[in-house]
Parts: sequence; C-alpha cells; structure tokens
Amino acid sequence: MSVSVPRIKPQPFFADKNRAFWNLQSLGWAGAFLLRGSSTIANGQPLSSLVPVLISTVTGYSVTLLIAVAFRFLLKQRPIITWGVSIATVVLAAALVAFIDSWVFSTQNRGSETAGLQLFLGAFYLSSTLIGAWCALYYAINFYLTVEEQADQLLLLENQAANAQLAMLRYQLNPHFLFNTLNSISTLVLLKQTDRANAMLSRLSSFLRYTLINEPTAQVTIEQEIETLKLYLEIEKMRFEDRLRPSFSIDPAVARARLPSLLLQPLVENAIKYAVTPKEEGADISVSAQPAGDNVRIVVSDTGPGLNESGMRPHIPMSEGTGIGLPNIRDRLIQAFGERQSFETRSTAGGFSVIIEIPLNMDETSKVAA
Repeated sequence: MSVSVPRIKPQPFFADKNRAFWNLQSLGWAGAFLLRGSSTIANGQPLSSLVPVLISTVTGYSVTLLIAVAFRFLLKQRPIITWGVSIATVVLAAALVAFIDSWVFSTQNRGSETAGLQLFLGAFYLSSTLIGAWCALYYAINFYLTVEEQADQLLLLENQAANAQLAMLRYQLNPHFLFNTLNSISTLVLLKQTDRANAMLSRLSSFLRYTLINEPTAQVTIEQEIETLKLYLEIEKMRFEDRLRPSFSIDPAVARARLPSLLLQPLVENAIKYAVTPKEEGADISVSAQPAGDNVRIVVSDTGPGLNESGMRPHIPMSEGTGIGLPNIRDRLIQAFGERQSFETRSTAGGFSVIIEIPLNMDETSKVAA
C-alpha cells in the first residue's frame, strides 16, 4: 500500500510583488551587463573596459530603484500628472546616468580624442534607451497586475453573488417546509395526540439540526442527501402512515457523488402534496440515482396524477402552494452547475417524474490511495 505525497502547488510569479520586483530588477540589469560586456569584448576591447560597463550597470540599477519609488507615488495620481512627471523623470535619470558614464569613460581614457559633449550625447542615447525600456516595462507589468487584480475581484464578486443566490434559494425552502410540518403538529395537538406530536417534533429537531450544520451553499454526497430525505419522510409518515410509500434505488457507483444540499427534499414534498394528499389510497414515491456517462441521473417519481391541459398538477388549489418548488430546484442547479446540468419533467398516465442530470463530481474524502 503506497502513500501518496501531496504535490506542492507552485505559486504564481507575481504572488509576492516585492520578490518579483527584485528578481526582475536583478535579472534585467544582469542581462544588460552581460549584453554590453559581451559586445565590448567582441569589439576587441581589453577586459579593463568592462569596468565602465559595470559602473554604468550599477548606476542604472540604483537610479531605477529611486525611479520605482517615485513611480509608486505617481501611479496614484491623475493620468496627466503621472505621464508628465514620468517622462521628466526618465529624462533626468538618463542625463544623470549619462553624466556618470561619460565622466568614468573620460577618467579612464584621458588620452581619448572624443569630445565631452559628444561623449555625453552618446551615453545619453544609450542610458535613455535602457531606462526608457525599464520604465515602459515597469508600467506594463503594473497595468497587467492591475487588470489581473480587477479580474480576480470581479470573479470573487461573481462567486459571492452566486453563493448569495444559492443561500437565498436554500433558505426559501425552510419556511415552506416548516409551515407544513408545524401545521401538522398543531393539528395533532388539537386532536390531543400528544405522543405523535412529540415524536414529530423530535424528528423535526433532528432534521433541522442537519440543515443548520450544513452551509446553505454546501454540497453533500447523494448518500448524505438520501439520509436527510429519510429524516424528512419519517416526519411525513407520522401524517400519512401507510398512504406514503417511499422507495430508494441508489447505485453504489454514485453514492459519493456531490450535489447541493436539500436539493431533493422539495421534489419529494411536491410528490406528497400532489400524489399522496389527494388520493385516499396514497401513492408510491421513488427516488433513484444512476450513472449516466460522465453524469449522474437522479429521478424522483410518484404514482399520482400528471399534468393537466394547463400544465399544472390537479387537485391542489393554487392558494395552497407557494409555487417555489420546481423553479427553486431549477435555479439552484443553474447556480451550481451552469450549463452542465439538465432538469426535465415527465407526465404520464401512471404518474409524474422529475429527471435531473448533474456532473459526476465524487467526494474527495472517498478517494483512498492504494
């Protein structure tokens, strides 16, 4: 039995902006030194000519550190101030580096015939090119990081909005279920059936304890969802006794597949309302979950009446329902899985079915390394 070693996820290069800056700063100027130094040696210059190149590189490295401090302040200003002062900063910095370069060159080569102004202009052209490229890269990287940060914030806001929508849809179910259950308990109390009322309260407490433990946006396994559904059905069995006949068929291959918590409860509640309640003999309610390729197919069906000509299930007045059941489930599926889900209703002479297909996402805790 082998033990799997968890992989360390590599951090993005710009996860630590300060470290990324120093890495780029050092690598960039080191590359500039190697490029200029190799060019100098290739032109037949002695090794001593690398000294001015080294001094110029160190000067550019130091000056751009000061420019970085100034640019951090300028990034927070109005665009006209940012760009105007930035251009002036590049010119002044290039002139300073060019002055130091020309002074070092003239000091080392006292017998050179190159005039001071000509030497300065040549050094200024080179330094302005390097520092200008450094500044352009600095602003480009900051622009990229700003866009990435805004994209991350937008994604975070979208996730928060989706989670809020999921939470609202989940919370929408609880008052609907509680109203029906508490109404049944009240009826039992009025009929002085205190033992049954107490038993129903106890089962209701267990059911609500489960719903409070799980986050409204959490996903649970089908196995856990079925156990919760059985808690709910125990409560309803107190009302309907043998008229309510539930059955379950869960394929072990999908028992650990994940779905939004309390997704099936309103479907069973609708089946009880439209199939069990209006029929004296009650009805059968079945819940099945089977693999369907890369998806899980979940079917909740009953033996009650199907849809009538107006597309509604008969026998239950509109005033007795909230109308949130099926639309609620459809919205929760869209929020949780987007286009990777399907929701279908089928009505036949033998009853009514709801067919749901969702991606087969297995619970990670069920994966054991062998």
